[in-house]
Amino acid sequence: MTAIATMLAACGHQIPANYWESDKLPNIYPDYTNVTVPINMAPLTFQIDGKVDEVVARLTVGDQEMICGGDKIQPDADDWRQLAEAAQGKDIQVEVYVKDNGNWTRYKPFSIYVSPDSIDAYISYRLIPPSYVTYEELTINQRCLENYDESIIYDNLLCSEGAKGQCINCHNYQQYNPERMQFHARQNMGGTVIAYDGSIKKINMRNDSILSAGVYPTWHPWLPLIVYSTNLTGQIFHSVNPNKIEVFDSESDLIAYDVAKNEVTNIEKDPAEMECFPFWAPDGKSIYYCSAHFEYSDTVSDKGKEFITRTQEAKYNLYKKSFDLETMQFGPRELVFAADSIDKSATLPRISPDGRYLMFTVAKYGIFHIWHHDADLWLLDLQTGEVRCMEEINSEDTESYHSWSSNGKWVIFSSRRYDSNYTRPFIAHIDADGRGSKPFELPCADPDHHRQLLKSYNVPEFMRGPVTIKPQHFADVLKQDAEPVKYVSRLGK
Repeated sequence: MTAIATMLAACGHQIPANYWESDKLPNIYPDYTNVTVPINMAPLTFQIDGKVDEVVARLTVGDQEMICGGDKIQPDADDWRQLAEAAQGKDIQVEVYVKDNGNWTRYKPFSIYVSPDSIDAYISYRLIPPSYVTYEELTINQRCLENYDESIIYDNLLCSEGAKGQCINCHNYQQYNPERMQFHARQNMGGTVIAYDGSIKKINMRNDSILSAGVYPTWHPWLPLIVYSTNLTGQIFHSVNPNKIEVFDSESDLIAYDVAKNEVTNIEKDPAEMECFPFWAPDGKSIYYCSAHFEYSDTVSDKGKEFITRTQEAKYNLYKKSFDLETMQFGPRELVFAADSIDKSATLPRISPDGRYLMFTVAKYGIFHIWHHDADLWLLDLQTGEVRCMEEINSEDTESYHSWSSNGKWVIFSSRRYDSNYTRPFIAHIDADGRGSKPFELPCADPDHHRQLLKSYNVPEFMRGPVTIKPQHFADVLKQDAEPVKYVSRLGK
């Protein structure tokens, strides 16, 4: 027996001598049975989903083993790291023994495959309560995937003053770089905060020539250039529809913002097209986005009200526009995927870092699929043109916001698969053929953490490291007047 097993056995956790055998997998939460994890992932903790007397687990790789138990299975971080290193490219075998009403049962063993493909050390996300009464109690957080360390990037309440509330959203990074980021603040002290290599500024992009300030962003891979959709957004609260909330755009366009020159310009402005969710290709030579063709009645006086009555007509297709790195000009749009031809709506295009795969979200209609229980992740192979629903990682409930790791081997996405109410982050490995492994929920020190948290994870994004700017520093910038942005008719050199 190795030192790992000897050390943990000495802590008092022993494999029971007598037990019943079950041919069923243990009912554990989170469900980590037969998943694939990165070599540098924090320990997977779990518990039996239900009340039992005690649980013991033995994790084995070759002649190395780790035994732990109690109310929950919470492996020591150092021991897990040693075991994962030994299992690189192989399986960790897991045996679970459960004591219930004084009797032990050994359940069918399962495997945890440890991929040699590492994952970015950090992710960030918005944590938001589901109640619109308390929506201001939200934060943008960051979490180290190699352990359980979590910290706040910015707290919405730092600039909320009683009835003068604030709402922060749309954190985004240039090439996973935490030193080049942006996020928006709406309502009180509103503006767009841009951090770029040590400098931080708050800008105001509002201009009579554009629809609104920038909303959904995408940084160019290396140029100081951000493309946004600019949106007039509304909400519908349903009383019967299982999709409780419908978020929609009554109008939307695409704009580009030059960070260095502090200039903004329109790049798509068709009143019959509603462009949204742009994303740069990794070679920096094109942007992908979604757009729905929607024509209002000639006599319409309130576009929002008319759109509410015709919400299910909004079918978004995927498009791309070329970009000339020399002239800084965008070309005409090209159709990439006609979701409306199969009576569907496609949003949130995200391209793998090698440029081969385009992942997106598909539902019956609309743009804000995080509220749609039928939303699934789909994949388009940009080399072969093959497109398919990713059944291997989808669930019976919502799959929405997603992000590729910097090496293109992993995706993280928001899912409501456990309770239909809260979005939580799930991670899946993507192989060379674009096939996904069984997703696993973001591990926490306490396996019951997410069920006790009662907040949704929104817009998970990978990062190469942590944001080091303090929340109060961001707040100090937000309390200042926003720097006005100059409007130009088109981008130039």
